[in-house]
Amino acid sequence: MYRDNSLMPKEAVRLVVLGTLIQGGPLRYADLAGAVRHFLDRMMGPSLDLMGTSLEMLRYEGLIEALDGSGMEDNALLGPTETGRVEFDTLMRANVRAPSADGLNKLVIALKLRFLHLLDVESQRDQIDNLVALCETELARLGDLKRANVGSDGHFASWLDRDIAQTEERLAWFQELLARL
Repeated sequence: MYRDNSLMPKEAVRLVVLGTLIQGGPLRYADLAGAVRHFLDRMMGPSLDLMGTSLEMLRYEGLIEALDGSGMEDNALLGPTETGRVEFDTLMRANVRAPSADGLNKLVIALKLRFLHLLDVESQRDQIDNLVALCETELARLGDLKRANVGSDGHFASWLDRDIAQTEERLAWFQELLARL
């Protein structure tokens, strides 16, 4: 993890793998690899940062295990270990960084929402509270930027208005989700 306790790209991949197995149950090696690749490609597009973690490495680290067979060569059925379940819980509780151009933030938020229901209700509330705070911080940042650029020429102000509106919509959605929990 980064120093601010937020996920690095390889940890986001771990979260996809572990969450997929915990949510859906054991999967064949090829099916798991395909599901992980499909989700990551659709969320972020091709990314060298996300291609480095192999299922074999997660097996070696004791996070997933072959329930039959031995691995890729015989398309083993894979499932999470107890250590993997603990790692999943740790990764789900990680902080979310402020939005960035690399798309990792969007991926981490998507993963939290995809697997949020696997946590206890209090942990779910904590994670949504963190996302609410993230939106509020983002709105403060964007508002400050807008105030600093009042009266400027060009299209920046209207683009900022659009970004602010989207962030306000996200904030309202997270607040509604929190109220439903």
